Amino acid sequence: MRFKNRPLKVFLVIGVAVIFWAIGANVYRANLANGEETYKGLKLFTDVIELIEKNYVEEVDTEKLMQKAIQGMVRSLDPHSSFLPPEAFEELQVDTHGEFGGIGIVITMKDGILTVVSPIEGTPAYKAGIQAGDKIIKVDDISTQEMELWEAVKQMRGKQGTEVVLTIMREKEPEPIEFILVRDIIPIESVKSLMLRPGYGYIWVTNFRDNTTNDIIKAIKAFEKQPEPLKGLILDLRDNPGGLLNQAISTADLFLDKGKIVSIKGRFDKHTKSYEARAKGTLPKYPMVALINGGSASASEIVAGALQDNKRALVLGTVSFGKGSVQTVEALRDGYGLKYTIALYYTPNDRSIQAQGIEPDVLVKQRWLDENGTQADETRLKEKDLKNHLEVVPEGMKIKVISPDDETQKPEEPMMRSPEFRHGPLNLETLSADNQVMRALEILVGYEVFKNYE
Repeated sequence: MRFKNRPLKVFLVIGVAVIFWAIGANVYRANLANGEETYKGLKLFTDVIELIEKNYVEEVDTEKLMQKAIQGMVRSLDPHSSFLPPEAFEELQVDTHGEFGGIGIVITMKDGILTVVSPIEGTPAYKAGIQAGDKIIKVDDISTQEMELWEAVKQMRGKQGTEVVLTIMREKEPEPIEFILVRDIIPIESVKSLMLRPGYGYIWVTNFRDNTTNDIIKAIKAFEKQPEPLKGLILDLRDNPGGLLNQAISTADLFLDKGKIVSIKGRFDKHTKSYEARAKGTLPKYPMVALINGGSASASEIVAGALQDNKRALVLGTVSFGKGSVQTVEALRDGYGLKYTIALYYTPNDRSIQAQGIEPDVLVKQRWLDENGTQADETRLKEKDLKNHLEVVPEGMKIKVISPDDETQKPEEPMMRSPEFRHGPLNLETLSADNQVMRALEILVGYEVFKNYE
């Protein structure tokens, strides 16, 4: 019997070998074809450089020319990928660690124009009235038209007490507006809190820094020491531009004892991860409302999505920014670096955040009164408005890049707070005038009342 089956086994082995050989040959040919295309592209690039060097009307700096070419190539991928000269590495490091002198704004490039995503609460830009959507056309009388993002950041940062002048264009304003700002130490404090009324706490997370999770724990412990037991909690993530991923995960983990927090899916297995909540260190299950708006981006969207999908908090406000991509930074030769997108974030229910944002459970738009006493609206920049933004299509993990022709800028909700009290410490007066906070408080109080009827 053993010898009778031998020819069949030999045939199967040969057949499998032939299949693998055919697959390998196809892969080899595909890689060879890709290599040839890359070589042709590089040859074309060197031909262009050589012609410019020899024939251009003025002498060119070849090194700078090549840097600009690389920057253009990387920038065409998506709004968050960039080629970084050596000095730009330092700018990346100080964003989330330690203190630095600056004016306190989060910026991006929109159609090649330096645009404000949101001011950071309590900073010079915030106090001066810089708004989301403002287009910065000059920094210290230097045009930003040809500036890289990191160059603009470096230009605005500086020693505490020194001045920087921003010239901005604002929608519905016929002339540019000039702001003279005095640089200050941008605080690493990211958590503010107070009791709205006995038993109901309010925590505002302005961004995710090194100590955000610990600061939230301190705030809640302070609430628990009050005479009235804590009956409800409002977690305010509005105008929170994001920050450290590990702090977003640990913040969500404070309120979840089990379940997925977020998953990261990339083209390769090494870029695909899933983060689960742990029972250890979980806070008591106070009823919660999380507030979001169009300025809530990245890490704040991860927290809101985790709390929403795990049914841990009611999410109230308006659709978030939609920045759901993951970037990594690779060191290159001669001190240069490359920041590029490797994956996308997904909520526990496998919803993509990218260019879609988090949809609130309860839609409540923010309202404020202008100088004439009428309700005013303001257009807010979103991820989907950015040139070359990534967008997930229905076919699984395939991604398409949206070209400028596909883009439309749509009006969103008004500013989070009125200009009169956009700065200063938290107090009951300002929060009482915030209709989203008051709506969240009403929901929590109503929940407590209905519990007594059970």
